[in-house]
Amino acid sequence: MDDTEYGRFVDWDKMEGGGQEQSTKVLSCTDFQDLKQMARQGHWAKSHSLRAKVYQKLIKEIPCRTVTPDASVYRDIVGKIVGKRPASSLPLPEFVDDRQIPSYCLNSEGIGAVRKIITCISNQFPDISFCPALPSLVALLLHYSQDEAECFENVSRILACNDPNRRLVDQTFLAFESSCMTFGDLAGKYCQGPHKLMVAVSEDVLEVYSDWQRWIFGELPFAYITRVFDVFLVEGYKVLFRVALALLKFFHKVRGGQPMESNNVKRDIQMFVRDLNQCVAPEKLLEKAFAIRLFSRKEIQLLQMANEKALQQKGITVKQKRQNVHLAVHAENFKSEIVSVKEMRDIWSWIPERFALSQPLLLYTNREHGNSLSRFYLHCEGHEPTLLLIKTTNQEVCGAFLSTDWSERRRSGNKLSFFGTGECFVFRLQPEVERYEWVVIKHPELGKVNASSGDNDANSSQSAKDGIDPSDRLSPFLATRHFNLPSKSASMFMAGSTDCIIIGGGDGQALYFDSDLNYGRTSHCNTFNNQPLCSETFQISIIEVWGFKDNVNNDGAHSALP
Repeated sequence: MDDTEYGRFVDWDKMEGGGQEQSTKVLSCTDFQDLKQMARQGHWAKSHSLRAKVYQKLIKEIPCRTVTPDASVYRDIVGKIVGKRPASSLPLPEFVDDRQIPSYCLNSEGIGAVRKIITCISNQFPDISFCPALPSLVALLLHYSQDEAECFENVSRILACNDPNRRLVDQTFLAFESSCMTFGDLAGKYCQGPHKLMVAVSEDVLEVYSDWQRWIFGELPFAYITRVFDVFLVEGYKVLFRVALALLKFFHKVRGGQPMESNNVKRDIQMFVRDLNQCVAPEKLLEKAFAIRLFSRKEIQLLQMANEKALQQKGITVKQKRQNVHLAVHAENFKSEIVSVKEMRDIWSWIPERFALSQPLLLYTNREHGNSLSRFYLHCEGHEPTLLLIKTTNQEVCGAFLSTDWSERRRSGNKLSFFGTGECFVFRLQPEVERYEWVVIKHPELGKVNASSGDNDANSSQSAKDGIDPSDRLSPFLATRHFNLPSKSASMFMAGSTDCIIIGGGDGQALYFDSDLNYGRTSHCNTFNNQPLCSETFQISIIEVWGFKDNVNNDGAHSALP
C-alpha cells in the first residue's frame, strides 16, 4: 500500500491488503437510500483513503451541540493535559471500564495517540460517566484521520450528537445498561434458539448480554468492525443491535452443539467473535444482520426508554450498583407449588427485561385464596404485569405472561372485550417446554395498516390523541388501541368478566377458565398461533398468579408505556 495522508498511525504490515483507489463519486451522494446501499455493499471498503474521506463527510453532517470541541481545541489542551508523560503511561479514565484498547493494526505511535485522545476527551466531556466503546471508537477513527487533532474532532462530533432521534454512543451507565436490557429483549424475540442456549448454560443471561457492545467494539477483527462502522455512520445505533444478534446466531450455529461451562460462556463468545474470520466473512455477517426483521427504529427507541425508566425507578443509574441489576430467582425466598426455581428462572428469561429487574411476588393461589374469579380479581388487580401458572390434574403445566392490569376489563362495562399488549405470551412447561409469542412479532406483515379498513381514520385519530405516530404501527409494548391491525383476531390478548377469563383469541382460545376456576380448555388461536397448551379440556389442580415487586399499578395507568 502506498503511503497515504491517512496512514500515519497504521502498521501496514498487519493490514490485510490495501485495495485499489476507487472513484470518489460517493462523496457527492446525498440520497440516504443510495448511501445506505453503498455502505452495506462495501463501496468504500477496499480503499483506505476513500473510506477516510467518506467518514469525514458523514461525521461532519452529524448535528451537534453548539459548542463542540474541535481540532484547534485539541492542539491547545493536549500539551497541558498530557504534559511530558509517555503516552503509554497515561491512565485511562474510569468511564471506559478498564477495557483494553484494541490495537486494530495501529503502530506504536497510533496506540499512544489513542490514550492521549481519550485523556483529552475526558477533559472536554465531563458528563460522560460510562463509555466502554470509546477506546475502540478512537482507535478505529485514528486510521482515517490525518493527525490526532482531526481524530479528536471526529470523535467529539459523534459524542456531541444532539439529534434526539439519532442515538450513537452510550455515555452513561443508565444508557448502557438499558441497551443491554433492550438487546436481551431483542435476543429473546429474534434469536430464540441461541437465547434458549444462553439461558440453559448461564446462570445470569443478562450478564452474558452485557458484553454485546464489546463483541462489536473490541472483539471483532478490524476488517469486520470497519464494515459495521461504514453502515453505522449512515444508519445509526440499530445497526449495532442487528450485528450483535447476527453474531449470537452464528455462535449458536457453530458452537451450539459443543459442551459449554456456565462460567465461561462470556469468554467463549468473546473468543468466537475474535476468531470470526475462521468461519464467517464480513459480507456474510452483514447479510445475516440485515436479514433479521427487526422492530422499527422508533419502536426500539421506545423499548429503550421503557428500560431506562425501569432502571431509574429502581435507583440503578450508576455502575457501582451493577450487582442489583441482574436478577436471579433466589431459591431461598421463592416457593411455588407448580414450578421449580430452575423453571421460574427460565420463565424469567422470557419476560421483558424491565420487569425481570423485579423479584416474583405471589399474588394469588387457589389453594390459599379460593376458587373463584372474584377472589382472583381481588388479589390481582392493581398489579401489572402478572404471570399466570396452571397445573392440571394430569400434572400438565402451562401459563401466560399478561402485560396489563386486570382492572382494564372494566373499561367495557359488563361486555367481554379484549385488552392487553403484544408483550403477552402463552407457554407450556410440561410435558415439554414451548413459548408462543404474539403472531405479529414473527409475521410483521400481518400488522400492516389496512388502508381500506372502515375505521382506519378513527384509529389513526386515536393514535394521534395518544401521542403515537400512526406510521409506527407496531410496538409490542403498546396497547392494541395504539395501532390499526387488518384483523382483530391477531390482537386478542386477554379478556375477563364475572363469568370467565380468556387469554388469546381468534378461531379458538389459547386458555379459557370458568368462573369457578375449576375447568378450562385450550386450543389454537390466531393471536399466538399456538398449539394447545395441554389437554384440550382440563381440570385445574393449582393456579398461581405472580406479580413483580415494585410494579404495583395503583393509578390504573399503563406502566409499560414509557
